Amino acid sequence: MFGSLEWVSTLLLLTVVVAVRADYPPPERLTGMNPCISKQTCHECIQTPHCAWCAAPNFRELRCFLPNINTKIFATCPEQYTWNPDNVYSMLRYAELTKGGYSTSGGGYEYNSSSSSSSSSSSSSSSSSSSSSSSGSASGSRRQEAIQIWPQEVNLTLRINEAYRMSFVYSQAEDYPVDLYYLMDLSKSMEDDKKKLSDLGQLLVESMSRITSNFRLGFGSFVDKVVMPYVSVVPKALEEPCTGCVKPYGYKNIMELSQNTSVFADLVRQASVSGNLDAPEGGFDAIMQAIVCRNEIGWRSKARRLLVFSTDAGFHYAGDGKLGGIVKPNDGKCHLDTTGLYTQSSSQDYPSISQINLKVKENAINIIWAVTETQINIYKRLTKHIEGSFAGTLKDDSSNVVQLIREQYDAISSSVEMKDTASSSIKVRYYSSCLGEGDPIETSKCDNLKVGTKVEFFAEIEVTSCPKNRSEWHQSFEIYPVGINETLTVNLHMLCDCDCEQPSHPMYEERSPQCNSMGTLKCGVCDCLDKHFGKKCECTPLGTTGTFSTGFDKYYQACRPDNTSLVDCSGRGSCTCGQCECDERENKEEIISGPFCECDNFSCDRYQGALCSNHGTCHCGQCVCDKEWTGPSCRCPSSNQTCIAPGTTNGLPCSGRGKCECGECICDEEVNSRYTGKFCDKCPTCPDRCEELRACVQCQVYGTGNYTKTDCQEKCVEFKTETVKTISGEVADEETFCPFTDEDDCLNKFIYYYNDTNTLVVKAQSQRECPTQVYMLGIVLGVIAAIVLIGLAFLLLWKLLTTIHDRREFARFEKERMMAKWDTGENPIYKQATSTFKNPTYVGK
Repeated sequence: MFGSLEWVSTLLLLTVVVAVRADYPPPERLTGMNPCISKQTCHECIQTPHCAWCAAPNFRELRCFLPNINTKIFATCPEQYTWNPDNVYSMLRYAELTKGGYSTSGGGYEYNSSSSSSSSSSSSSSSSSSSSSSSGSASGSRRQEAIQIWPQEVNLTLRINEAYRMSFVYSQAEDYPVDLYYLMDLSKSMEDDKKKLSDLGQLLVESMSRITSNFRLGFGSFVDKVVMPYVSVVPKALEEPCTGCVKPYGYKNIMELSQNTSVFADLVRQASVSGNLDAPEGGFDAIMQAIVCRNEIGWRSKARRLLVFSTDAGFHYAGDGKLGGIVKPNDGKCHLDTTGLYTQSSSQDYPSISQINLKVKENAINIIWAVTETQINIYKRLTKHIEGSFAGTLKDDSSNVVQLIREQYDAISSSVEMKDTASSSIKVRYYSSCLGEGDPIETSKCDNLKVGTKVEFFAEIEVTSCPKNRSEWHQSFEIYPVGINETLTVNLHMLCDCDCEQPSHPMYEERSPQCNSMGTLKCGVCDCLDKHFGKKCECTPLGTTGTFSTGFDKYYQACRPDNTSLVDCSGRGSCTCGQCECDERENKEEIISGPFCECDNFSCDRYQGALCSNHGTCHCGQCVCDKEWTGPSCRCPSSNQTCIAPGTTNGLPCSGRGKCECGECICDEEVNSRYTGKFCDKCPTCPDRCEELRACVQCQVYGTGNYTKTDCQEKCVEFKTETVKTISGEVADEETFCPFTDEDDCLNKFIYYYNDTNTLVVKAQSQRECPTQVYMLGIVLGVIAAIVLIGLAFLLLWKLLTTIHDRREFARFEKERMMAKWDTGENPIYKQATSTFKNPTYVGK
């Protein structure tokens, strides 16, 4: 969203200070109420959102007003006397984001600043840190300190209850330094884990070196407090609590953070296990010391700090120390001797979860709980209470510790969560679209980040109230990414009062003549001395005539109806020695009256723009209606005649199915029916009367049905059916369409409705729609005849085809016979049908 940060930085060099008014719709001014009217002093006024104060002398209008609503007052008050402060935002430190790593330019990093000496000291400390971290790099190149949040420090002047939205950017640096401190439980049950960790030490170093070239590794161990009932204090057990075990101890720093990672595996291998009695371990003591002993452990200020906590057991926390007679709370300070041993293990109680969380936030440390499967659930719940901590399942022999650390580091580094240190009087909300392109949503966390990805956040800052202590009107708080030792410092100045209320201002005058020398003139109004009141402090409890008047004092006067009122004369007049002088309106017919100016003749209810609907008069904010009218705005007739349908005989308002209110029917709503219409005479959801009216329609129009002529005359008296040529299915809303089929299979159609006089009207189609008669015998005979004819046609066709075939064969035969060259007697190849043979040996016997 920011585009090129280099371009932004260049632009900010030209102009740094930006005065912007928060672009939020005022929640109160839209309600029709003026929140400014009750404010009597300048500081009360500007502490109300969007209100402005006019400090002009002898100003007769409202001094506290809404500039965009009370435009007349805004135009009347001279500009030099108008106090309407804006929210002002400026940037002090805004160094460009850098990716870290080595730079061949040799220039390190730099930033522009318009801050005071505090910013300069910060700059120098950062520079020294940069140079120290770059020592050991190759000549001609220099480690460039990573900057992951932009800007780094801002000033904000803010009005009360007016939110200001400022933006800032986070970008994960590449090759960011990593400090990893491995804190291991060395009770007897973790002996095989220690051996596996020593074997995997080099693999751990190689794996982390792929992440960053600036990696440091440290190692510490813990058991528990050397006090009963945690550890056996039998002398023999103190020397050797288990076979091959060393003396028990609370916590020991074995290897401070160092780039000489080759000794890590040897130190882990040489570390001896010990033993204790109960199941939980003293891991919280170790965590506290590993965090707060920054110099002893070697934590760097500019590095991602990882504390890997490895155990197969639970933990003791604050209060458990009482079992061993330890009641002194943990002080959260470093207590390591020269050998790295925790010296207050037997003197101070275990730290609480909230203490651990506080120190984790203060020191920007991410804890990785590497615990066995039996303990993973409790440590996962612990991650919800300790900021920036993660939990992973460790195999029984810790063979997956390298993979676990790498996975958890990837999870930590691929997400960012914003927190702040704002006080209770400051509310901060965070918004971001993270890696999306849509509108920002309220969130302080973004996931799936990669190195170099820029994420824009918006911090909506609002001061909810002015602290009672004036020194707290200037506060500084930090917005920081969890686990990263980089912050955005916000120097906040709260606009809680006006300059003209300070003695050094020209508009501040003690014993001012404008206040009859009985008060201090502040921002155009008098702050009267005791026993004096009034706009010009002209009044006393004795009044101006010397007659004693009870109940008058500086804060509660007779110009207010009770002690809950905030303004004199209802805000529509001026109080002169306990008497209200009501304001005059531009329209002379509009009059404000009453002892507290609480009444008028123009603010009554209106209907269609007419005051009291032109059916009454306005008196003290309420309509006094004429004889035939009623209601708050006199728009309702006194009688219910308009709710009775014309032509009805029972005279029931709303047909007995509703209530008559203000001359209109409010129909009842029942479970299975809902009446509508001007007189509640229609019910779209009620069962229709089609079946009820059917018999009468049949006998009156078609002479069919179950009713005889006599029955029809006796029972069908409610209506007389009218006939129409055709009736379609599309009818008006007030009409009901009734189609049915009678005993002759004829379709009958009629409609019914109630007219304006609530009379039933029925209209029927003059002719029934009957189906045509079907002659089945003719259909059967026709089908038989068709079958016979089709058979004869097939026979004739067959005879014709065979005759043609025979004639063709005979003609071909005749043709061949005519083409023969010899008769049968002359054909040389012709043979008789019989042959005679003679036997030469036959002698006739």
